[in-house]
Amino acid sequence: MYAILIGGLAGFLAGQIMKGSGYGILANIILGVLGSIIGGVIFGILGFHTSNLVGDIVAGTVGAVTLIALFGRKRRSQIRD
Repeated sequence: MYAILIGGLAGFLAGQIMKGSGYGILANIILGVLGSIIGGVIFGILGFHTSNLVGDIVAGTVGAVTLIALFGRKRRSQIRD
């Protein structure tokens, strides 16, 4: 439950950061949940470990922004083709 709440908040924040390239609130929240996992992995590889609520939100937001940017790039390349 904790991961879903953090991921949902991270997805919402990522949608606000990536204004114009998001997929809507529901999709951004789903990407936030997945982004939380990816953000945790990215932070772990870089040697940062989150141990509190703020750290988890930051890691999740970074992961969600990364996912939204990657999906946005893929979507734009499909439109051009």
